[in-house]
Amino acid sequence: MSDSTSALHLIHLKNEIASSYPDFEERVTQGWADILVELKKATQNISVGGPEFIPQVQFSELESLPADKIDEIRRKGCLVIKDVVDDAQAISWRKSLEDFVSTNPDADGFPDGNKQFFDLYWTKSQVEARAHPNMLAASIWLNNLYHAEAGQKLDGVDLSSPLSYADRFRIRHPGTGWSAHPPHVDGGTLERWEDPTFRSCFADILSGQWRKHDPFLLAGRVGAQTSLCHRPEQSSIFRSFQGWLAMSETAPTEGTLKVFPDVLLSNAYLILRPFFRLLVAPDSPDIWNPKSWAFDISSADFPGLTPRDGGWYGPQPTPELHPNLLLEETMTSVPKVYPGDTVFWHGDLIHSVEKDHTGKYDSAVMYIPAVPTTPLNQAYVERQKENFLKAIAPPDFPVQTKHENSLVGFGKADDILNPLGRKAMGLPVSVV
Repeated sequence: MSDSTSALHLIHLKNEIASSYPDFEERVTQGWADILVELKKATQNISVGGPEFIPQVQFSELESLPADKIDEIRRKGCLVIKDVVDDAQAISWRKSLEDFVSTNPDADGFPDGNKQFFDLYWTKSQVEARAHPNMLAASIWLNNLYHAEAGQKLDGVDLSSPLSYADRFRIRHPGTGWSAHPPHVDGGTLERWEDPTFRSCFADILSGQWRKHDPFLLAGRVGAQTSLCHRPEQSSIFRSFQGWLAMSETAPTEGTLKVFPDVLLSNAYLILRPFFRLLVAPDSPDIWNPKSWAFDISSADFPGLTPRDGGWYGPQPTPELHPNLLLEETMTSVPKVYPGDTVFWHGDLIHSVEKDHTGKYDSAVMYIPAVPTTPLNQAYVERQKENFLKAIAPPDFPVQTKHENSLVGFGKADDILNPLGRKAMGLPVSVV
């Protein structure tokens, strides 16, 4: 698609959305003004709160959490679940991964010459961790934070039947800079506006009633097309939460995750941002004045989206394009974690990785999201299973330069003993 054709497509998309909602300009303009007021208050609270603003719970208390704590988790869209896996087990998995990459120095990873982020999916540690009963139990609990409309039946959806989505791991060394993961949102780029089903997740925002927006409503999620252009490394499934399992101690400033902990407000702001043009400098105090913003559907701008690999990359909010998020102050490092702790964040949540690691020891995590059974997810897992059995990269990821089936010590189906873990991978469950 040429630049001019692409621009016309984006302008048409904005106008199509605007014509789909009654009194669109009036309602979203009122909504935008309200969002600015609430963001000003929320960003102050977040910046003052620091890492302790992120909810922390024990794995053992998940089933007995009070309603107000669950409401907090839903609003902030992120949490730390502590002691999901025994420390010794998590440390053992890390040691096994270190041995694997030492034995296979030509395994895919970056940066070149000092690999720390590995394009590996089927090591024995990863295969075992995804199938661990507690990881699957955490996934079930997280999946069940979502819900259907009252009385609605969603065929083929089972929140209590978790699926495994293979992803990678990192072992980040101290003292190394990291610029590859600035603030961004995964799980769909332009699709958030372009795919009608995905767009329906944000219908309340687009109708000017952003306070009614429920990021945990299932209907639009389970059928959303999040990868229309099939760009490599663009997740094509519905992950209720992205997540990782810590295999080391990692504290703020030690290369950990950062989040913008208010999924309701960030969704409202990001979804409406393309329909407004800033009339003052992004560092002006007047950014909070609704009169500093003009409703505009005549441009092709979708701030934070950039063309890449035949599709789009982002949303990647920046202080210049999304000044009211105050990202330099509000991107919040998660609290200190220990081996066996997990961190999870909603698929819509803005997140990043700290640029610097000022600690003394490696920061090691395995990326393991929470994934429910849906027709689209189940179909993906079937394709993923075939790649697992061949020990090649999963369908959503680029082809490896060095397939894992040529490496020493990759994981196999026989390494998954837990029946629920086998089911999550689409494997037959052995009957004893």
